[in-house]
Amino acid sequence: MDAVIRNNAQGDRRAVVLRPKAKQKGMVINMMKRRILALLLAVCAAVTLLTVPAGATAAADSGEVQTIRALGILVGDVNGNLNLEGSVTRAQFAKMLVNASSYKDSVGDGEGVSLFKDVKSDHWASQYIKIAVTQGWMVGYTNGTFRPSQSITLEQACTSVLRLLGYDSSKLAGSFPTAQLSKAASLGLRDQITLSRGGTMTRSDCVYLLYNALTAQNSEGKIYATTLGYTVTNGHVDYAAVVSANLSGPYVSSRRSLDLPFASTAAKVYRNGTLSSLSSVQEYDVYYYNAGMQTVWIYTDRAGGTISALTPSAAAPTAVTVGTTSYTIGTATAAYKLSSMGGFKVGDTALLLLGMNGEVVDVVNGSAADTIYYGVVSSIGTGKASGTNAAAVVNVTVGCTDGVAHTFSVSERSGFAVGSLVSVSMADGGTTIKALSPKTLSGTVDKAGTKLGNLTLAADVQILDTTNTGAWAKIYPSRLAGYTLNAADVRYYITNSDGQISYLLLDDVTGDTWSFYYMTTVPEKVDGSLQVSYAGLKDGKTTTLDANGKYFSIAGGGAGVQFNTDGTVKNMRQLRSVTLDSLSSVSAMGDGSTYTLDTGVQVYLRQRDSATLTMGYYQTALSSVNATDYKLTGWVNNFGSTAGGRVRIIIAEKK
Repeated sequence: MDAVIRNNAQGDRRAVVLRPKAKQKGMVINMMKRRILALLLAVCAAVTLLTVPAGATAAADSGEVQTIRALGILVGDVNGNLNLEGSVTRAQFAKMLVNASSYKDSVGDGEGVSLFKDVKSDHWASQYIKIAVTQGWMVGYTNGTFRPSQSITLEQACTSVLRLLGYDSSKLAGSFPTAQLSKAASLGLRDQITLSRGGTMTRSDCVYLLYNALTAQNSEGKIYATTLGYTVTNGHVDYAAVVSANLSGPYVSSRRSLDLPFASTAAKVYRNGTLSSLSSVQEYDVYYYNAGMQTVWIYTDRAGGTISALTPSAAAPTAVTVGTTSYTIGTATAAYKLSSMGGFKVGDTALLLLGMNGEVVDVVNGSAADTIYYGVVSSIGTGKASGTNAAAVVNVTVGCTDGVAHTFSVSERSGFAVGSLVSVSMADGGTTIKALSPKTLSGTVDKAGTKLGNLTLAADVQILDTTNTGAWAKIYPSRLAGYTLNAADVRYYITNSDGQISYLLLDDVTGDTWSFYYMTTVPEKVDGSLQVSYAGLKDGKTTTLDANGKYFSIAGGGAGVQFNTDGTVKNMRQLRSVTLDSLSSVSAMGDGSTYTLDTGVQVYLRQRDSATLTMGYYQTALSSVNATDYKLTGWVNNFGSTAGGRVRIIIAEKK
């Protein structure tokens, strides 16, 4: 991306990408954006507790720096460098003050006014200086100048911040600058700043001064950051909330480019939660950015199919249902397009562009976005298209590689059945579903989960484990790490333009397509009829399973279950029991073999109820049991051709 740099001041510049503004303007972002926070919480937990020796230059990854940067108070140069050891001018400090106040969004793109003879209306900081002066935080000199390029001193900076907090000279005891410096010290504003009177402030000093101001009490006795809407806990500003509150978006990429208020060379980019680059941007990607952090988050989640409902009404919808899945409408643009005044209605084929929380950001024709889905047919039903004389349609639900079950409506079914692998493409005229011919592959997945045989797995590879009965599970490369796949394990794969595997569909390799129950009640087969129903424990709850009159030859204990779309049991298989001799947080050993524990392994204590004197099962934590004090029985899925064999259920009984 090309950009022009406007020289705002020494080392404090703003980059403007020269392209039209994105048409889709974002709505107000909720304070908690979970998908971004997953990337931030680990960082903030580490950086906010850092202790920096007094007088040291702030570390670029410290909690103070990252918070001040996320607020837009401190801005990097064209390369993203913060230049923490650089000096700060009075004009730059005026901008910092404004961005640390409730006036941060009051600065426009146009020219300001000329309040001082050395600050003309076209000066980059004229609007910031106007706000800082009119609010009484900063003052000019008696000769009518502001001296914007002069370095700001410790006492000037402290005085301005005290005024920002509501402490004017009338509330201080003593004369300038002794009173101001003393009050600043008593409030903790000078913590980690070793400058003496007359010393010139560095950008690092300003970080500490303004961060300390956020956590200090103002003249009304309130923590200043809380008056701006942020949370302060144990003397630290909630970094994740700051990032969310200062997030811009959602926007939709146009022509594979983004409209950003900073240079592309400085941008840190995350694509679906993985560190990436702007070269990965595709048409119709949804993106957000934090200008202060010069960070971009890109999301590629989409939902395609036939619109089956708009609720509560087509005139003003707040949710849209595609197939059988409902999505919340998250922007005015999407709401308009899906309303009776827009271009989409019930019965139309559409592609929903989803934001970070799964909300609908925009809607486009499937053909425009050039989207093809790959997956396994999980169910086929019939319905009617919209309209008075609507013809019958076939509703096909496909478990897709994006981990979502999408339902598509087609005029006729041809060449595929439940369990078939298919591709789904959308066009203005409707949806086309085609059966995929087998395309096998074999090789070992390396321990890093980045290669399969001689082929590299794309960074955004989508992997789906499937069965010929239509069951499916989205899995990740790490799940296959170290396993060797033979030709029978791979049903289909696709490589991208770089020769990397971008889609991989497997044949029940992991066993993750099954749900796992500890069966407490199983029927007896007498004269071909069921005498009792199936019941079992899953995640600590007793559930009755509707087999719809079908008999499955299993005993009690661990079992894998697959379901039809109506909730009835499609298939049920017995797990293999193993006496466990040792147990850790990730694996167990029994019968001379080592087994990996499922990440969601269910652990139950088998013990007698003191009131009823009957034996029962009570869910407990894995850390609560061991092989020394308990007799442990592991139930292992002996299906899943390659990466199966995981312990799915553990029964512990006191020795």
